[in-house]
Amino acid sequence: MGWNPEVTVAAITARDDRFLMVEERIGGRLVLNQPAGHLEDGETLIEAVIRETREETAWRFRPEALVGIYLWRAPDGRSFLRFAFCGTVDDHHPQQPLDEGIQRTLWMTHEQLLAQGARLRSPMVLRCLQDYLLGKRQALDTVACLEPETALRMDSVVNL
Repeated sequence: MGWNPEVTVAAITARDDRFLMVEERIGGRLVLNQPAGHLEDGETLIEAVIRETREETAWRFRPEALVGIYLWRAPDGRSFLRFAFCGTVDDHHPQQPLDEGIQRTLWMTHEQLLAQGARLRSPMVLRCLQDYLLGKRQALDTVACLEPETALRMDSVVNL
C-alpha cells in the first residue's frame, strides 16, 4: 500500500505582536492551531489557505510568502504535509459562522503560545511560528500549480 500524507495549509498573520489563532475541539479536547485545513480537490495551495482562513476565522487572508513546508508523522500513524503561508488579514465578518469544531478565534503573543504548549494541535504550530519569527520566507510562486496542458509549456520541464 502506498503512503499518502494529508496535504494541509496554514495561515500565519500578526497584529501588534499577536498571532491569529483558532481554538478548536478535536477528539473532545480544546486545542490551539493556526487557521489551517486540508487542500481540496481542484484548488491550489494559495486558494486553500485563503478559503480555510475565511472559514475558520471570518477574516480574509492575503498571502504574501511561503514560510515553510513541514512533514509531521502523528502518533496515530497519519502523516501531514503542511504548507505554511504568512500574510495579512482584512475584511472581517464577525457574524459569519465559523467552521465546524472551531470554538473561537484568538490573537495571542508568542509567549502565550509557548505557555500553552500542551494545548497546541501539533508540533507544527510552534515550528511554523518560530520559522516566521526567524524571517523565513519564500516567494509565493515557489508553490506553483501545474496542470498537464500548462506544464509542458514551461521552460523548466523536459519533454521526454
